[in-house]
Amino acid sequence: MKLNLSLQDSSIFKKIMAVFMAALLPIMAITWLINEKGSESIREERSQSILNTTRYYLDSLDKEADRINRFLPNYVTDSDLQEIAAMGNELSDYDRSQKILGIQKRLNLTKDSSAFIQEVKAYVPLIQRTLLSVKYDTFVDLEEYEALQLRNKRPDEPFVFWDDRLFLSMQVPSNSAREPLYVIGVELSTAKIRQSLAQISGSFGGETLLINTDRGWNFQSGEDPGLLATAKAFITEKSAEGKKQGFETITVGSDRYLAVYNYSTLWNSYSVSCIPENTLLGPIQTYRVWFRWACVLAVAVVLFFSFFLFRLIYRPLFKLVQSFRRVQQNRLELIPVDRGNDEFGYLYHAFNQTIHSLRELIEQNYEQQIRSQRSELKRLQSQINPHFLYNCFFVLCRLIKSEHKEKAYQFCLYIGDYFHFITRNDEDEIPLSLEINHSRTYVDMQKVCYGDRIGAVFEVEEFDTRVPRLILQPIIENAYKHALGSTPGAGLLRIWSRRDAKGIAIYVEDNGTTLTDEGLGKLRRRLADGGRELEETTGLVNVHRRIQLRYGAGYGITVDRSELGGLKAGIHIGNS
Repeated sequence: MKLNLSLQDSSIFKKIMAVFMAALLPIMAITWLINEKGSESIREERSQSILNTTRYYLDSLDKEADRINRFLPNYVTDSDLQEIAAMGNELSDYDRSQKILGIQKRLNLTKDSSAFIQEVKAYVPLIQRTLLSVKYDTFVDLEEYEALQLRNKRPDEPFVFWDDRLFLSMQVPSNSAREPLYVIGVELSTAKIRQSLAQISGSFGGETLLINTDRGWNFQSGEDPGLLATAKAFITEKSAEGKKQGFETITVGSDRYLAVYNYSTLWNSYSVSCIPENTLLGPIQTYRVWFRWACVLAVAVVLFFSFFLFRLIYRPLFKLVQSFRRVQQNRLELIPVDRGNDEFGYLYHAFNQTIHSLRELIEQNYEQQIRSQRSELKRLQSQINPHFLYNCFFVLCRLIKSEHKEKAYQFCLYIGDYFHFITRNDEDEIPLSLEINHSRTYVDMQKVCYGDRIGAVFEVEEFDTRVPRLILQPIIENAYKHALGSTPGAGLLRIWSRRDAKGIAIYVEDNGTTLTDEGLGKLRRRLADGGRELEETTGLVNVHRRIQLRYGAGYGITVDRSELGGLKAGIHIGNS
């Protein structure tokens, strides 16, 4: 079903609601737009601030890592380290110890030079020792040693990430194809890196991550695995797009974060600061809450005025419409006037005056219609009364002339009974039993006329009901006139009846041979027309019209082909 959204076809109530909403929606839209513009402005300002803070701390990390990385070549010229790595087994224990202490002193100085250094190590394969800033191991961790060698580093990246630890390394000689004499490894403090990352977004209640997409390592200031997975996917996408810095909104579960990212060439990594939007946009969130409450208040105002208008306009209007619908259902009921002198009170009074006028007109029209129907019934009945008189005297003269005195006497009695019935005009309706007896009299008269050539069978039950006068005899007369009278050989007439919930049906059948299908169709059309033509006032159509005047359009005469071969005429009347 198509939904009709046209205001032109809507009710007054819907139009008033539409006017309210049309007035409120622009105000609400402007308020929402101002709130969103303010939110976007604050979001951009704070995003730029976080981006600048990220650049500052990232630049600090870059400078510190670059300083440490540039300090490593000093160990290439360290004579003690070179002598230990080249001929350490040939030195005396004392000399070797003195040189190792000197190397450790310089390693410790390097360690103390930066808070980002966890430990400084020198891996010397010849003496199978690893020298640390304050001690030395009597073995070399081969896996760690192999990981820090030049051949395992990328030329564009100074860092080595191994075993969840981050290193800066240098080997001597610097030819990756040769086995090194020693390797210097500076392990960076992951705790200090995380602490530095936390300073970027800590004041906003978020987290900062350092993500290397190529090597797959990362550092996170917090411990949210969901945020880490989302941030890594986000940075991988931005890296593929070639973007170096910016900010966007990401979603982790049901939480929204502002992701501010910046790329570091030295670290070959992205720093990503993820700030919860509800923390970042706190004041704006308050405005949004106020805006929602304002919307709720606006809806409440609309509902209040809608209810007020419902009481003031819609209900009395609905009451008036319901009264008009009752008039359409032929229920002329007055509207109780419970209002003052307002517009609806005036409409109610005018409606009640109209109802009074309609009642008077209907009463006048009904009385006129009753008089007209009774006049038409009298006219139709008076046209039937002399119908049979024409031939009766001819038959009586023939009987007298042929000296059939007894038949002539009986025929005179039949004629007397017949005309005594049809000339009694004091009643429009009579008991069905009298109508059947009159029809029997008519059939007896026809037996005198036709003798034994035409037989008649009466199987009609005399139901206890009243019917219009002369509805059965004209149908029997029609059978004698148009079927049985011109049928060669023996004729048969059958009259029978039945009763159902709708009413009573009396059928008249004959075995005439003159009825054609074309004639049957023509007769049906004349009955369907209702006999409105003034010149057609006898026979089947006459009876059909009178029955419909009495019982309605659902009753009257029906015609079909009889099982006897002739016409089957059905008289359908009501139960009362």
